[in-house]
Amino acid sequence: MPGRVVVAGGGIAGVACARALVAAGVQVEVRDRGRVVGGRMASRWIDGRIVDSGASYLTASSPEFQAVVEDWALRGVARAWTTRFHAYDPAGGLTEAPPGPVRYSSARGIRSLVADLVARGGVRVRQQSPVTTVAPGPTVDGERADFVVLAMPDPQAIRHLGPGFAAAREAVAGRAYAPTLALLAGWPRRSWPTIDGVFVNDDPTLGWVCDDGRRRGDDAPVLVAHSTPAFAAGRLTDPGAAAAELTAAVRRVLGIADEPAWTYVQRWSFAKPVAARDEPFWLSDDGLGLAGDGWGRSKVETAWRSGDGLGRAIAARLA
Repeated sequence: MPGRVVVAGGGIAGVACARALVAAGVQVEVRDRGRVVGGRMASRWIDGRIVDSGASYLTASSPEFQAVVEDWALRGVARAWTTRFHAYDPAGGLTEAPPGPVRYSSARGIRSLVADLVARGGVRVRQQSPVTTVAPGPTVDGERADFVVLAMPDPQAIRHLGPGFAAAREAVAGRAYAPTLALLAGWPRRSWPTIDGVFVNDDPTLGWVCDDGRRRGDDAPVLVAHSTPAFAAGRLTDPGAAAAELTAAVRRVLGIADEPAWTYVQRWSFAKPVAARDEPFWLSDDGLGLAGDGWGRSKVETAWRSGDGLGRAIAARLA
């Protein structure tokens, strides 16, 4: 099968796209601006331990993605974590929410799931190699390709589109993404109620708190909290300065008397799309593809299905 495809973006959508292309015998290269793959499925080493700083968990509803998750679980790469979270509101305090779907995590950090797709799928990734401009042809930074895929949030994708992609620019222009600040915090000991995660309602600062020790399965006294978009919006230029306010909010919600031993704040300028789409991906007649969690309802599964579906569609055109 002829063809050369360049995929910009080493998150799960870009890697799933590349993996589907490799399986079809297409020559494909993933270019990623980061030091490691994962995108917003991010994990960070802090205080001698991996802490998940991006996506909190994943679920699986489609047979295709369920098969991927079951394979991860069978090999110990992913673990079934919980079906039940809590909720918090100022009037009622902390209450247990109704059970939901199985949420999966990974003892090695959620980023390891993307790395596993790369390793087992034979995907070639060039790290710290960001794409600058995609032009008609298509070309990537002046080099010809048969197809180019931008697997990234819409506000980032539009920055790479040169003149000549009017339809694609229209498809992504004005698509709003909500920002988030993620607080990672470690305590000397566990002193909060037994929770897996808490949806925080009607709070100006917090939207979500997760027990990373329970999520990872080692019971480390580590919490990860995500701010509201409104709180993050005015603090993106100096995220570390928000650590004290975020820590105070976490302590208030969970009734923690102690100060944390360490904190770190991760900025996510494009944490998730504000609105969903019906289309699973974009593929034009001029060799441009767009994929990610913005194509559908924002979830890890959506991003994987978007990339996988786009990869299969490109392979079919090259057949």
